[in-house]
Amino acid sequence: MTKRPVKHSVTLNGHRTSISLEDEFWAALREIAAEKDIALNALVAEVDVARGADMGLASAIRLFILRDLQAKLDGSQTDA
Repeated sequence: MTKRPVKHSVTLNGHRTSISLEDEFWAALREIAAEKDIALNALVAEVDVARGADMGLASAIRLFILRDLQAKLDGSQTDA
């Protein structure tokens, strides 16, 4: 059974916007923000600036989380 995305509001460039992500992605995004010691809004703003004009914000966030996880996995394999 697939979970439905959950909407949360964030502030980007002084404007409120809603982003729909599954709970697992919200949890991963919060974890990354905590690791970087920055606010969730600040992390989402970083992703927003880095994404291309042809990509939606939710997709950009999912890809950001995937890349972060891949980088962590690559790092743990080289540490062994």
